[in-house]
Amino acid sequence: MSSSHVDDTIIYARSRCPEQWERAILLIDKPAGWTSFDVIRFLKPRIPARKLGHAGTLDPMATGLLIVLLGRATREMNRFMELPKVYTGTMRLGEVTPSYDAETPVIERKEWTHITSEDLERTRQLFQGPIEQIPPMYSAVKVKGERLYKKARRGEEIARKPRKVHIYSFELLEQQGADVSFRVICSKGTYIRSLAHDFGQHLGVGAHLVALRREAIGPYRVEQAWTPQEFVAQCLSEKEIL
Repeated sequence: MSSSHVDDTIIYARSRCPEQWERAILLIDKPAGWTSFDVIRFLKPRIPARKLGHAGTLDPMATGLLIVLLGRATREMNRFMELPKVYTGTMRLGEVTPSYDAETPVIERKEWTHITSEDLERTRQLFQGPIEQIPPMYSAVKVKGERLYKKARRGEEIARKPRKVHIYSFELLEQQGADVSFRVICSKGTYIRSLAHDFGQHLGVGAHLVALRREAIGPYRVEQAWTPQEFVAQCLSEKEIL
């Protein structure tokens, strides 16, 4: 697929550049170490569109599909955010971090080598269908007007209300030492970091996320996406970049 239509907007995948910037939707493969807003910050001065936005935030450590909406297409944001997401990732048993991923140092270690494949399978079954998650302290959720991650960086810990999400599919793919790779299909609002953390808590040994890639959003796949640099190099002239 090089492009498709949603109402009066056009979704541009790799190999076809936009003809109409004010109603375009781009499939972008977010690099590791970039925030989702870094992608917008990189593209905005280079793209001749009045507005830019994205549907569905990815953490800096994560890579994968980010849907970027230009101009009038930003009105379609909620439609894309409601679509199910597909992720592949790796969680590390026996280690806990405050952010539930590798972005913060390990604060607790436990012996994990007694965990069997049967233990993993029994625990996996607990995280399918409708479940409740408590958002991580290191998240963008606002409490009394302030992002939780700002409180977390000050060493604060506050009570958070659980949220209902849906795990449509949760597969354990392979184990290499303490690292367990997986594939998840889930609803809007699911924290994969929380899934890894809660999985480790149920096992009694702890766990945190060490790798994550968003493979798909609804019918749109990361294989169809541009990297930000590829898009600029192939679709924007020197005049437009300046």
